[in-house]
Formats: sequence, C-alpha cells, structure tokens
Amino acid sequence: MRALIVDDEPLARRGVRQLLERETDVEVIGDARNGREAVRLIRASTPDLVFLDVQMPELDGFDVLREIGAERMPHVVFVTAYDEFAVRAFEAHAVDYLVKPLRELRFAEAVMRVREQIRANEAVALSQRLAALIAMTESERQPRSEHARRLVVPTASGDLVLDVEEIDWIEADDYYAAVHIRGRRHLIRESLSSLDGRLDPTQFVRVHRSAIISLARVREFRDAEIVLRDGTRVPVSRRRREQVTLLLRRFAG
Repeated sequence: MRALIVDDEPLARRGVRQLLERETDVEVIGDARNGREAVRLIRASTPDLVFLDVQMPELDGFDVLREIGAERMPHVVFVTAYDEFAVRAFEAHAVDYLVKPLRELRFAEAVMRVREQIRANEAVALSQRLAALIAMTESERQPRSEHARRLVVPTASGDLVLDVEEIDWIEADDYYAAVHIRGRRHLIRESLSSLDGRLDPTQFVRVHRSAIISLARVREFRDAEIVLRDGTRVPVSRRRREQVTLLLRRFAG
C-alpha cells in the first residue's frame, strides 16, 4: 500500500511514519503539512491510503474530502485529538479513525482494516460512506466554542487536575507538553498545537513553535523574549512578535 501522511504537526507526522515502518507492505510516498498540500499530493500521487488529521488550519480534514470528492478519495484513516463529534461520525459510517496520542496496537488494527478493505475491493462502499460523512458534517458540524478550564495529568497514584487559570506557561517536550504552574512542571501527552486549540486565545498566546504563555503572567516583553513574573524567559519567534504585542496590549487594556 502507498500511504500519504497529512498533519500540521511535525511530531505527529513523524510518529505516524515511525509506526508505518513496522508495516512491511506499506510504503510512505510523502507527507503534507496542511489541507492544501494534501489535496495536491492526493491528486498527483493517487495513494492507496491517507492518514488524515481532522483539525488543521485553512483546509481541515473534512475540507480535503470535499475538495477531492468521495468517489476519488483513497482509503482514509482519520486522526483526531479531541473532536468527539468526529469520532461518533466515523463510527457511524464505519470509516476508521485514530485518537491522539496514537497507540501501537490501535494503529496496527487501523492499518489491518484498510488492508482488508483493499483486498475485499470495497471502493464503492467506501465512496458512499465518505459521501454520507461529508453530508453529515456539512449540516451538523459546529465549531468548538468552549475552551478548556482544566487539564488532567496522569500520575502514578491517579489523575491530577490542573486549573488552567494557574498556568504560567507551556513548553513542547518531544511528544509531551510540559505545563509550568507555580514552579512545578507537569507532563501531558498532548501536542502543543492541540493545547493551543483548546485554550482561550484571549488568555493564552503561542509565542514560539515550542511555547505558549499566559498573558496574565507576563511581566515584560522585550524584543525577542517574554519575561514572566517568576523571572522565566521565554523566546518569541520573529513571525509572532507583532501578534504577541497586539494581544498583550488588548489584555492590558
């Protein structure tokens, strides 16, 4: 099988690629960083299988389906971080899906399902299911309006619940996110992009591809870095400085 990986997070793309290395009959022919690249590569290379992220800027996973069309879309394994509606829709239409963080056994099961579909030559049925999914999401999909108020951190003794309002800043740590609260560091197995989408954009801002800060904790903004109240210095990327400046002024006002 010739596979294409579509995800706006580099770590997520790398994770899928590493898991596919164990599938001897799967060849990764490329990856796409966004929906527009995905549409171009699907049309140009006609893969057998696409690992398609649901949440992406500009064109999301559903938009890619609409652009290509259900009848021309390859077999799809959807990937989602927390979209409960998407999960229900995939289950209802028997289109496979994976929930981040990806698990080895579940990933292997998804590949097996696609392998069986290809062997059974279910292209017509797949097209019908994708068309039904597109129709459903057109009429029922709603943007997420509620922002996370708490984050759950698994520990050896149970789950630790963190109040979002207490967060100082968050940094990327490989496949994890390190949440800093009152001098303590808590690891969550979730990407920074996923957290960025869940947090209130009027209270938090991504200042670097590897860092999110709480606007309420900012003491000083210099040319290339944020200084937090506890003295922590967080770099600000050049392309984000204008946005960070604007948000800080709005927050202060």
